[in-house]
Amino acid sequence: MLVNDYAVSLLCDLLGCPRSSYYYQAKRQDENEVKSAIEDVVVEWPTYGYRRVTKQLQRHGWEVNKKRVQRLMRELGLQVKTRRKAKKTTNSEHDFPRYPNLVQGMEIVRPDQVWVSDITYIRLRDEFVYLAVIMDVFTRSIRGWHLGRSLDQTLTLIALDRALADHRREIHHSDQGIQYAAEAYIEMLRAVGAEISMAKIGEAWQNGYAERLIRTIKEEEVDLSEYECYTDAVSQLGRFLNDVYIHKRIHSSLGYLTPAEFEEQWRRGHEQPVAVHQKRLQKCPVSWGHHRTSIVTVASADIVDTKGDW
Repeated sequence: MLVNDYAVSLLCDLLGCPRSSYYYQAKRQDENEVKSAIEDVVVEWPTYGYRRVTKQLQRHGWEVNKKRVQRLMRELGLQVKTRRKAKKTTNSEHDFPRYPNLVQGMEIVRPDQVWVSDITYIRLRDEFVYLAVIMDVFTRSIRGWHLGRSLDQTLTLIALDRALADHRREIHHSDQGIQYAAEAYIEMLRAVGAEISMAKIGEAWQNGYAERLIRTIKEEEVDLSEYECYTDAVSQLGRFLNDVYIHKRIHSSLGYLTPAEFEEQWRRGHEQPVAVHQKRLQKCPVSWGHHRTSIVTVASADIVDTKGDW
């Protein structure tokens, strides 16, 4: 090397660079602490992609960016795996009236403008149980839910009754399953002045918000739990739906706030959450997309992450 035959000062003068550049050695940051923090987030939130892991770390004071977190997650082998639902819970073969889709192309701009609902199954050791959920689209808050042992009308009626105890919605959107089209359910909605909207048969994407919610519940709670019995399932699902999902789980479409934080800020005076939604609507003028996918909205700063939030 030239440095063995010539003075460093002479070589630096010839190259036109300061001597400090020669002596400088890049300090490779010990990333073990960051990796440990990433692992802690992934343990708590197994289905988080690198974007939401990054935001979660930043919420806890870590100065990291998405590229760094993505690289470290790859090094750690932290890949998100999903499961698909297999048991049919929708029975659309009935003689009850059908209702048109009122929300296609609609801009969702306030809480309780549109509620979406859906049903899924949960396998216990000795039986199947069924979960009915109702979610407010604007805030992503779960308004009501019920876990039942059968698919009869009481399943959805109890969930709706719980949702109506503290809130009133303008439009109720669902699939055309018999539980949502049955007379008792429709009468309960009409009694509070709700408009009724339904997705077309075979067009699950038209109820994409509810479909995505069900997928989240399955991936982040049901698939990671072993329920001993019906009572245990009610307890653990209640913890996830009432506490974790609303008060702890961040959503990219809400500017990486929790539903509770987002709704609180909106009700305090339409602060940051409205700005987030305005940016989102600029990119995607309608909240109910036309693409055949469960993810139908685009967050202002993110490319849609099919492993993450919608």
